[in-house]
Amino acid sequence: MTQPDDALSTLRVALGERSYPIHIGPGLLGDPQWLTPHLAGRQVMVVTNETVAPLYLSRLRQGLGDDLDVRELVLPDGEATKTLASVERIWDALLEAGFNRRCTLVALGGGVIGDMVGFAAACYQRGVAFVQVPTTLLSQVDSSVGGKTGVNHPRGKNMIGAFWQPRAVLIDTDTLATLPPRELSAGLAEVIKYGLIRDPGFLGWLETHMAALRGLEAAALTRAIERSCSLKAEIVAEDETEQGVRALLNLGHTFGHAIEAHQGYGRWLHGEAVGTGMLMAAELSQRLGWLGDADVARVRAILAAAALPLEAPADMASRDFLAVMRLDKKNLDDRLRLILLRRLGEACIHDQTPPECLAALLEGFPRR
Repeated sequence: MTQPDDALSTLRVALGERSYPIHIGPGLLGDPQWLTPHLAGRQVMVVTNETVAPLYLSRLRQGLGDDLDVRELVLPDGEATKTLASVERIWDALLEAGFNRRCTLVALGGGVIGDMVGFAAACYQRGVAFVQVPTTLLSQVDSSVGGKTGVNHPRGKNMIGAFWQPRAVLIDTDTLATLPPRELSAGLAEVIKYGLIRDPGFLGWLETHMAALRGLEAAALTRAIERSCSLKAEIVAEDETEQGVRALLNLGHTFGHAIEAHQGYGRWLHGEAVGTGMLMAAELSQRLGWLGDADVARVRAILAAAALPLEAPADMASRDFLAVMRLDKKNLDDRLRLILLRRLGEACIHDQTPPECLAALLEGFPRR
């Protein structure tokens, strides 16, 4: 649905009475019409981090007006802070402020903030409202949509969490102007993922517009965000709690999460690890006879164009990958379930990979 201003658009995640809008466009943070309709009551807790707060917290406050009881909590930045201890700080702030069940949490930041705030909202007084205001490309096209919330455990990424849908997602594309190039590339990994798993036409469009995306051209970014969110909204509406098709959104994530856990959260950005993981998944799909050389070359080329790493960590042996991959949440009955590619634009869940085939991939994949 297009707003009167052509630069603004609204998508909808169709989940019955829990459906919610995704508003996309420039200049949304300071405009009350986009945020205040989604608040449950007068009590609002804005949670952000030390990097985002100086950039966008005051602008968000302008968009809340003066008639609300607004509190702020600024947490440290980084994937290493995505822990239960950080979520406890959110609960402490809510309790100290005397917030009740009609409060609303607002997550202002990237995927780490969004995941933690959503988890805090899911648990506080057995569930309160929250709104996602993602400020990174990765969080705008992926983690802010779909209701997956949680924290990391030293033995695995996102192993503790809950499904808890936001009341709305507010994507102000102006926030990408302050995004470091490395963070932009990490976000582009998740954008590329949508083309690989479900939309070969979008994948082709990305191949011809990657320079525009890395150059922060507004029209290209808006289209990429809209299409990514639209595809994720479709998948979430089909399978909210990842019993089937939603697992396809994890292309590259089983390998990528292993890299993150082995290297220490934050050393590799999530999107960087996923980018390498998608190339590993493509090469494994080739070994299974589903992709050809030209297909894998296309995957490698678009990841390179997005300035994503094409090699695994030099100090990560095959056994290190396997140790973490065995803890993946998609696994059932001790079978390793991987998201692979039948062809570019068509992903599948596969739990019959011959061990020798996986071992050959892990042994032969380049390291850096």
